[in-house]
Amino acid sequence: MSTEKIILGIDPGTTIMGFGLIKVINKKMEFIVMNELILKKYDDHYVKLKLIFERTIELIESYHPDEIAIEAPFFGKNVQSMLKLGRAQGVAIAAGLSRDIPITEYAPKKIKMAITGNGNASKEQVAGMLKTTLKLKTLPKNLDATDGLAAAVCHFYNSGRVTSEKSYSGWSAFVKQNPNKVK
Repeated sequence: MSTEKIILGIDPGTTIMGFGLIKVINKKMEFIVMNELILKKYDDHYVKLKLIFERTIELIESYHPDEIAIEAPFFGKNVQSMLKLGRAQGVAIAAGLSRDIPITEYAPKKIKMAITGNGNASKEQVAGMLKTTLKLKTLPKNLDATDGLAAAVCHFYNSGRVTSEKSYSGWSAFVKQNPNKVK
């Protein structure tokens, strides 16, 4: 009896949103696609959020992922950048939840650790390891796409394990786990 699932990985951003999809058949990964949504040409932050939501819905409708893995924002010094990044992540999560797709959030260090064995690996090291692991012929110019793909691969590696990462199976689960974020 073969089991099959598709995992969508997203690296949210307001300049570039990277994403990648893998198919898991039994316990073997297959690369489907990776790409990015370029947002730097838009000045209006709300237009960017709308485009992130719409592109995530398009990916869901095109590839029918069973699960979504999303990179959590890392903590930086610029509060405005963090707020914008959190919103970008939020609309991608909302798109998945609106289609009842389970979502798991992974810290950047956890993703890097899962792919390279080093939580402080560079984007180039992550991309190189993915190229080898998934037998990719080329890598994209911007490595945001490989970051999205890395989230999906990290999720595959962590499947079936108990994890302390945040995971939501729907709006009610999100609200229950985040009472401070809901009024």
